Amino acid sequence: MAGPPKKRQKRDDIKQEGQMPQKKFYRQRAHANPFSDHDLKYPASPAAMDWSQHYPAFAATVPAGVPNDDPIATPDHDKQNHLQPISKQVQVADIGCGFGGLLFALAPKMPETLILGLEIRTSVTEFVQEKAKALRVQHASTGLYQNVSCIRANTMKFLPNFFVKGQLSKIFLCFPDPHFKARKHKARIVSTTLNSEYAFVMKPGGKVYTITDVEDLHVWMAEHFAAHPSFERVGEEELEGDECVGTMRTETEEGKKVERNSGTKYVVVFRRLEDPPWP
Repeated sequence: MAGPPKKRQKRDDIKQEGQMPQKKFYRQRAHANPFSDHDLKYPASPAAMDWSQHYPAFAATVPAGVPNDDPIATPDHDKQNHLQPISKQVQVADIGCGFGGLLFALAPKMPETLILGLEIRTSVTEFVQEKAKALRVQHASTGLYQNVSCIRANTMKFLPNFFVKGQLSKIFLCFPDPHFKARKHKARIVSTTLNSEYAFVMKPGGKVYTITDVEDLHVWMAEHFAAHPSFERVGEEELEGDECVGTMRTETEEGKKVERNSGTKYVVVFRRLEDPPWP
């Protein structure tokens, strides 16, 4: 005897173009072990990534023989890998984007900037992708939300596979898994080693935004970034005038939950410094 329809079957049955996905059909456990084998697909290098499928409105054809400084989209790369180039690079990354609250809040505020969510959970990634498609259809007349997308990825392992040196201007780390036990601290999204990878993919002057409701994790992230020679802490006065900080405080699903529970949100932002000249 057949059991009740599974979540995927239900959401496929009601899926229509332009219709917003229902979150109840995409629920998944809150956290995933980043050290597990998640059967992920990832490019061998940023040049092998086909961004046109994520940002079709920004797909561009570069005439053969025309110089192009974009390492993602060059004529030679297009010929060799049969990838359609895009006119812009991704500049903003929300690592562990969850259901995309921050992504969809930032997208209309930064319509000419490509914004990418990276999420390790399969169902949650699919929800964000479907919501992006629906919003593009609903806002076809204005062209909004063409600049936002999401990929399933484990950034603790494969961040440099997606982004070249100095590519990103903003990285968001919003309410990451605190991993309370000391033996689990190696799984935290902020660490000495990972901070070096963030420094690699960030352009000088770019910012890493962090927020959490766990004070111990807040202190951990602040101390680890402060100890890294490629970052300096952004002052409180500058934070107050940063629209991204206000958006980060209010638009994520976890942020709204903390607000409902009258919790405290701890924010710290670090700026990528210029690399010192070679001796």
